[in-house]
Amino acid sequence: MYSEMEKRKFSKDEKLQIIKEAGEQGVTITLGKYGIYPATFYSWKKKFETMGEDGFRHGMTVEHLKEIKRLEKENSMLKKLLAEKELEGRLKDEMIKKSMHNS
Repeated sequence: MYSEMEKRKFSKDEKLQIIKEAGEQGVTITLGKYGIYPATFYSWKKKFETMGEDGFRHGMTVEHLKEIKRLEKENSMLKKLLAEKELEGRLKDEMIKKSMHNS
């Protein structure tokens, strides 16, 4: 006997709670309680295990997550480089001012 389950969106926090609850109460009981298909549950669980909470961002894949981490690292490096260049420019300006006063 097949009845169509109501399609429902779960928030990131709800998904995390369901994964945790399934580990404590048992998968079958938990999925029945929330009306979730096993394939959906195991998809959430795999995303969480491979990518952590970021795995629940819409359309996130391991490749996307790696690219985001790479870009965040590159961005941080560029910010440091820019700060160093600004500091270098200020020091040069101060040295020029001092040399003009001493000449």
